[in-house]
Amino acid sequence: METYLVLGANGQIGTELQIDLLKHNDADRVIVTDIYEPKLKRGRFELASILDIERLETLIKKYKITTMINMAAILSAHGEKKPVMTWQINVDGLLNVLELARRYHLKVFQPSSIAVFGSDIPKHKVPQAAPLHPTTMYGVTKVSGESLCQYYARRFDVDVRSVRFPGVIGALAMPGGGTTDYAVDIFHQAFLHKKYTCFLKPDTVLPMIYMGDAIQAINKILKAKKEHIHIKSSYNINALSFSPAQLAHSIQKQMPSFKINYDIDSRQDIADSWPASLDDQAARTDWAWDPKINQTDDLVHIMIEQLKNKYSR
Repeated sequence: METYLVLGANGQIGTELQIDLLKHNDADRVIVTDIYEPKLKRGRFELASILDIERLETLIKKYKITTMINMAAILSAHGEKKPVMTWQINVDGLLNVLELARRYHLKVFQPSSIAVFGSDIPKHKVPQAAPLHPTTMYGVTKVSGESLCQYYARRFDVDVRSVRFPGVIGALAMPGGGTTDYAVDIFHQAFLHKKYTCFLKPDTVLPMIYMGDAIQAINKILKAKKEHIHIKSSYNINALSFSPAQLAHSIQKQMPSFKINYDIDSRQDIADSWPASLDDQAARTDWAWDPKINQTDDLVHIMIEQLKNKYSR
């Protein structure tokens, strides 16, 4: 039986991932950590920083951890404001995780991102082996992270698995400082104010994924046999793509009074360097990746239904 140590568990993905893990595992096998106390504790919570390798080692030995899931990160927009800290958390922190995995023979899940790509790639169906020339510090750290994962897998046989996440959209946690975060915030603003001011141009198409599918990707790649994981850096995954205008139009089908405005800022330059879709055939072949939500209208319906409960209280 697996015992999980989730790092950065208070973030957007970590919040919902720990709920899913607790559905399928005993509470004493899901250890969640972050640098601050969560509003609602689930499983066994421990204060811990990814930069404190001795603290992490203590937790690994205390709970007999078998799998580390590293969700600790500074995202793209925030990363441009704090590049040094972004490197420390995203790269130095990952190095701690991989080194502990080497010492204690642990399995690791490490998320990467579409931020690894630059403007020198095709916009659609970006191949798995596309060149990686990021334009943000966040992207630089994710490319470095992919290289570290590949090195530890090949040099020390560390069992590390990774996917390149597009923008992740879920209803439970608020956005965490990413360029694709408009696609989460827009739903909250639709309920709160019936309008939203978007920082990207209306026709900026980016790849997205529903939170449930993001968690499914983590579960599937972790459960796959080690010999089936042929890509040791990070797998492309793809679900759906849309622009702010397309998302707003889909919301208006269910909330006709909703309005969208645009006030473009520096995040547009980041978005312009990212692709609109990825070729994920390797993930589909190696570990049966298959997202359930691949239409914008379906995503919008789920998000509105989930947020109705929150905003009707």
